[in-house]
Amino acid sequence: MAVGAVSLLLLVCAVTVGFCFQARSDALQELTERREVLARLEAVPRSRTDLRGGQIAAVAPATAFVGAATPGLAGAQLQSYIARLAAAHQAVLLSSGVDLAREDSPDLIRIQALMDMPSKALQPILFQLESGTPYVFVESLSVVPANIAAQGGMQDPALRVTLILRALWRRDAA
Repeated sequence: MAVGAVSLLLLVCAVTVGFCFQARSDALQELTERREVLARLEAVPRSRTDLRGGQIAAVAPATAFVGAATPGLAGAQLQSYIARLAAAHQAVLLSSGVDLAREDSPDLIRIQALMDMPSKALQPILFQLESGTPYVFVESLSVVPANIAAQGGMQDPALRVTLILRALWRRDAA
């Protein structure tokens, strides 16, 4: 009887050790498969191609940046761009200025622009700023009626808009 009990105990121990080895083998195989999948996923962006088989560039085009030799010139170019955009949408650019006081990133140009414009011009101006080139980001927008007493019952009331804009600057050779 004792020999049978010891044999049964040895059999249970052997089966338990066998299950442990099998579980460890399964876990190792699953880990290997996951590493292979991860390696394939990491390789996909590096080998992206367009429909013609060429490599897709991951960098922004040169027109996305305000190109100038100095931050002051880049600010002036951005102010000129805003003035042209305002004139194209019948807005009046009252003032604009470069904000060089912030030191968060050397490749950013910030300007503040104050404009009077018809209310229908606000959406196209914002759309052009956010979707055109150079890439311009609206950080702050403040809108108030321009002259409440003079507007009365106008169909398209004038708005006074204050924008704080940020653009990316790339140093050009002088």
